[in-house]
Amino acid sequence: MRRFDLVVLGAGSGNMVIDDSWSDRRVAVIEHNAFGGTCLNRGCIPSKMLSYTAEVTELVADAPTYDVDARLEGMRWPDVRKRVFDRTDGTAAEGEQGRRSEDFVTVYTGVARFTGPRRLRIEGEDGEDPVEIEGDQVVVAAGSRPSVPPPVQESGLPFHTSDTIMRIDAPPRRLAVLGGGYIAAEQAHVFHAAGSEIVVIEPHDQLLEGHDESVAARFTDIARERYELHLERRFERLEGEPGALRLVLDDDSVVEADTLLVATGRTSNADRLDLAAAGIDVHDDGRIAVDDAQRTSAPGVWALGDVSSPLQLKHVANREAEVVRHNLAHPDDLRTVDHDLVPSAVFTNPQVGAVGRTEQQCRDEGLDYIGATVEMADVAYGWAMEERTGFCKVLAERGTGRILGAHIMGPQAPAMIHVLSVAMTFGIDATALSQRPYWVHPALTEVIDNALRSLAV
Repeated sequence: MRRFDLVVLGAGSGNMVIDDSWSDRRVAVIEHNAFGGTCLNRGCIPSKMLSYTAEVTELVADAPTYDVDARLEGMRWPDVRKRVFDRTDGTAAEGEQGRRSEDFVTVYTGVARFTGPRRLRIEGEDGEDPVEIEGDQVVVAAGSRPSVPPPVQESGLPFHTSDTIMRIDAPPRRLAVLGGGYIAAEQAHVFHAAGSEIVVIEPHDQLLEGHDESVAARFTDIARERYELHLERRFERLEGEPGALRLVLDDDSVVEADTLLVATGRTSNADRLDLAAAGIDVHDDGRIAVDDAQRTSAPGVWALGDVSSPLQLKHVANREAEVVRHNLAHPDDLRTVDHDLVPSAVFTNPQVGAVGRTEQQCRDEGLDYIGATVEMADVAYGWAMEERTGFCKVLAERGTGRILGAHIMGPQAPAMIHVLSVAMTFGIDATALSQRPYWVHPALTEVIDNALRSLAV
């Protein structure tokens, strides 16, 4: 059995914990897929490259709104796919080659499971004999995978998840999307722009159900104009044949489609690691349990990212990786992770940015709050963009002006939400944020300033 000073299980954000300070020691990296993890290969980056392409497609289609003569001939999907994945696949390969070129790093390709405290068995590819290794320190960053309902898995019929849908050969004629969250919203946007008919099946009465009620309600209204929606309906079974699928719902209605995308959430890969053998505790939902320094219940074992985090977001995994990197090097000066104010975004049409509490959470907590909403159509740059659907909503504590939550829908929302995220992180109240800094006129950020000024705190 080969022993290492550090073993990192997963080459997504886990790869970030390795820096030059380890160059005089022995490090192992285990990855069963491509370097870069979900984000680079199957998630954030390719999906946003496709989302922006969809945005450009829709802008050309909307050119007459701006008195511009333009003709949209369509999205060249094979070329788009090649451009996106040549970039991401090349970056993944470069990342792996970079690690393999370092004398102090050994890269193992295969599936790993614990066989004891800080001991792992790696099942290699191509019939290679299993390898057993152990580490003085182990970082588990094994990520997550798409959740697939049993009726889909058991049907024997083809389906896609976010892992595969972006690499298909051609846009579907009619794409059925199971789920109404952010992955469903982003992929529906991409394939609608590429020419597919979209039908969405969602058990809740609105899309983006976890977002603020104002965002969810308006987004659902907009989506209803573009897609066929089956809300408050549960999927029961999948029938038909490849290319002619039939999704039977709980009211016995049938949705027909040539392609199915399952976007019903993601599951931690913790259940595939034989954690009990290593003495690693898990939460009821299967995630690895960690403290705020990212330590597991097993001495010398750390975890980060989707395998353990309550927030399956790349920027959260990256922050956790930074903390683990520091803590590995400074065991007597541990840093911690705070998940209280994590901004999030949905790169669909319209875009969404959010941070802090929703209005329904403020009510549920019994907070004394006040909210203000300003439409993008009411600020000058909104006029320039002919924007008619976007808005900014800010929630603040009455009396103190402490910002409790903020929600932006519309162009540039994922970027603009950071103004409010920074203010909340550093305790800047609504009045100070509005009155102390200058706000560029007529930038779209004026919608934030106006919402802050509308709060009677």
